[in-house]
Amino acid sequence: MKVGQKPQKYGFLLLPEFSMLAFSSAIETLYMANWVSGKELYRFCTIGKNTKDVLSNSGTLSVAQYLANDAPNDLDAVFVCGSSPVTQSDDPTMESWLKRMSSKGVSLGGICTGSHLLAKAGLLDGYRATIHWWSISNLRDDFPKTIVSNHLFEVDRDRYTCSGGTAAMDMMLFLIGKEHGMELASSISEQFVCERIRTHEDPQRIPLQARIGTGQPKLVEAVQLMEANIREPLSSDDIAYHVGVSRRHLERLFKQSLDTVPSRYYLGIRLKHARQLITQTDRSILEIGQECGFTSAPHFSTTYKGFFDVTPREERKLLSETIKSGEPVDRKKRQLWKKTR
Repeated sequence: MKVGQKPQKYGFLLLPEFSMLAFSSAIETLYMANWVSGKELYRFCTIGKNTKDVLSNSGTLSVAQYLANDAPNDLDAVFVCGSSPVTQSDDPTMESWLKRMSSKGVSLGGICTGSHLLAKAGLLDGYRATIHWWSISNLRDDFPKTIVSNHLFEVDRDRYTCSGGTAAMDMMLFLIGKEHGMELASSISEQFVCERIRTHEDPQRIPLQARIGTGQPKLVEAVQLMEANIREPLSSDDIAYHVGVSRRHLERLFKQSLDTVPSRYYLGIRLKHARQLITQTDRSILEIGQECGFTSAPHFSTTYKGFFDVTPREERKLLSETIKSGEPVDRKKRQLWKKTR
């Protein structure tokens, strides 16, 4: 923390039925930043809409420190902890309050479904934003001026949105890393026994059944088989046999619902897993290729480049250069937060 730098002050607006997990993931991360650093880097408070007694979606009662009308006037950011599931009803009082916060230069964030209220107030127009996968299609349809992604979180200028659950921790780690350096963010992650810090480009894992509906159980079963057999890939004939359909019928299911063939979809699963290992572990390229079902390094490299437009070694080199410089090497590729010196 730079000499004379004041703590960042964050307010958390708790809407009725808010996600306790997402809220806790956010504030625990800020608390741990103070504890690990030994400095008061962050202050945070809770805010109720029209009552200080707010029930979470699990029925846990939280007592907010302030009501919206008497919240501190020196907040740096306000995070809306949205209802789970999202509340579709109008809330003009809160929309007006958030607009006033924005007019004062306060950054705004949405946790879980909090993005919905921000979008409804017009405060995400022209911004990249995300929301829990259950509500992504509704956010896109209802608010076409918002650039909706399926990423775990989005940080676009003074708007911070995340998909909920533990993604709130990833977003806070990103903000902490951007402000105070990746070393502190990594130390916090270790305190939480968190295997890795996910970036803003990591997609939400939207269950296949949620994307295609419940009418294709054989397709879901086939994909589950693929995901369970990455090191030793199954043939399309084997998959068809195990799910109890013909190969031709299996191909028809993939084409109708996913607009691809089984082998191409399977290859995507394996290569995406390989990319995760390349960018988040120090395992050798050869070992990763074998882990993902490729019998030779040249075949793995050629296939990887055909899918991602970059070889595995180039991917890792790019990531290494990005971390060393603290600046994005190529904005089309993976970006990590800036280190603060």
